[in-house]
Amino acid sequence: MVGNGIASIGECMLELSGQTGPNWRMGFAGDTFNTLWALHALNGDRPATYVSAFGDDPFSQGQIAFFAENGIGIGSSPVIPGARPGLYAITLTGAERSFTYWRGDAAARQLASDPAALSENLQNQSLVYFSGITLAILDEAARATLLAAVAKARAAGSTVAFDPNYRPRLWRSREDAQAAIVEALAVTDIALPTFPDEQMLFGDETPEATADRLAQLVKEIVVKNGEQPALIAENGSFQDVPAIHVAMPADTTGAGDSFNGGYLAARLAGHDPREAARRGHRVAAAVVQVRGALAPFETLRAAFDKS
Repeated sequence: MVGNGIASIGECMLELSGQTGPNWRMGFAGDTFNTLWALHALNGDRPATYVSAFGDDPFSQGQIAFFAENGIGIGSSPVIPGARPGLYAITLTGAERSFTYWRGDAAARQLASDPAALSENLQNQSLVYFSGITLAILDEAARATLLAAVAKARAAGSTVAFDPNYRPRLWRSREDAQAAIVEALAVTDIALPTFPDEQMLFGDETPEATADRLAQLVKEIVVKNGEQPALIAENGSFQDVPAIHVAMPADTTGAGDSFNGGYLAARLAGHDPREAARRGHRVAAAVVQVRGALAPFETLRAAFDKS
């Protein structure tokens, strides 16, 4: 019997966001953590586990404490002596952001270093979520370990959701990324790609082309496309769900991740894919109106429940 927990696998980094002047605000964020944050806000009765690897430095300890304060555990994720988290800084031009990263030796790259612990973290979870960034930070052997653990969880009854989230700089080559993402899609129930990423990685000409390609491997697909409608593909039929225009966004960081969290939370609550996409758009629209990737739980809930 599968439990009702949610597990998200990947890398949560230290996030430096620029304020006015020379001061920076430090927080914690990363694509799969941003999605779990929204999921947990919207499904608070479900145990939430962030599956990664952590250092034993003060920043890692602060990160784990921050998770715990917000009701998110780390399960059996390894704590590695001498390791530390990755770091990124956001610089904004208007609401559009650019990122500078320091992550080459981040602890999260060792998240599959203990296969038994990884498998245990994914056991009896209602939902297991990961992304192309999760794959990209691992070497080939660790990637195989991760996908085997995900496949095992899925075979035991967990629903697997995956966002390909292609970031060219993290991969040795486009071909490596294509191969790894196709392998991940083979163990996926719900795919949440972003059209410009898929266009860059696979050369798709339209969101429908992305959905057609993914439908060879996955039953439920939502192709995100920024402020354009999201395309839902299920059982051979396509539906567009319009996005919500935000006239003056404060910061677009985490919008797609938060859409994923809203969509998956709605699916877990029993809503159909179209309604789930509507709620995902509302959550994403709320997130772009705050600074940083993580909006307060109350903000996310209000957007999700808005009729």
